Amino acid sequence: MNSTTIPTLTGCGPSSTINQLFSQFGSSGKMPAELGRWLNDTKAQTVEPYQAFDNVYYVGICWVSAWLIKTSEGPVLIDTLYGEFTDQLIDNIKKIGVDPAEIKMVLLTHGHFDHVGGVSKLKALTNARFVMSEEGWKEAQLDAKNTQGKPNAWTMPAPAATDILVKDGSALTIGDTTFHAYMTPGHTWGTTSYVFDVKEGNNTYRAITIGGLGLNAIDSPQQVEAYIQSIDRIKAMVKDTKHPITVHLTAHPFSNGQIEVQNQLKVRQPGQPHPMVDANGLLEQLATLRANAVERLAVEQAQIKK
Repeated sequence: MNSTTIPTLTGCGPSSTINQLFSQFGSSGKMPAELGRWLNDTKAQTVEPYQAFDNVYYVGICWVSAWLIKTSEGPVLIDTLYGEFTDQLIDNIKKIGVDPAEIKMVLLTHGHFDHVGGVSKLKALTNARFVMSEEGWKEAQLDAKNTQGKPNAWTMPAPAATDILVKDGSALTIGDTTFHAYMTPGHTWGTTSYVFDVKEGNNTYRAITIGGLGLNAIDSPQQVEAYIQSIDRIKAMVKDTKHPITVHLTAHPFSNGQIEVQNQLKVRQPGQPHPMVDANGLLEQLATLRANAVERLAVEQAQIKK
């Protein structure tokens, strides 16, 4: 398939085709019409919720993740989706037997609409504490403000007194689960990644939701440099000898083949390795992301020299 071929998407996946379309978007700065159509196709975006680990459920859509983690004191949600897809999220949460009103905490990765566009709707349903970096809140409010009067307008409330402006290294404990927050700027300046334990039977694995992977909102070489530093930091966490990260609960399912992994989970037999416990796969993904960022850094630096 040559670089000018525009692939067609008829449902959720495959990941390779979605990645190709996003690559074309990133290199040209213009969204391919096929990608724009697919992103707004409610049927294509619909994903039935599924259990990834004993305490982790996927409740998102095809192109954007939302993860629900059950703790001994109530559920924790990662990201809110946006628009009508937040309604799908709410339905998915109900399908796994959870009342959205019971959610104790909502962890927000960064201020882009696809991850936080549903905050207002969820705040009306739950007394959960919403968690994001201070810079992330600012980015979200600015992005929302800039959409007013446009067809894609959305709103982002200011953090309430009960919400948490998370800082690097913060530990947030709900029942038997502690969520560690790390500032990983690059995708945006306010991007936060979350690390916590997931369980299957007697096994416990350390997982991460990397707050942002794309280079689609870059405003300077310094931001790309920050991205590279964040990738290196996460790589060190994966290679940590005491508590290595081995599971990537991705923010976008197509980015690491999670779309295909969910099908592997359906046919997995007892005793077979868990397909999401894959430190080597995560390291390979990080290496690719870093290489792409190094190329982007050269482009950004060259533009300044002109």
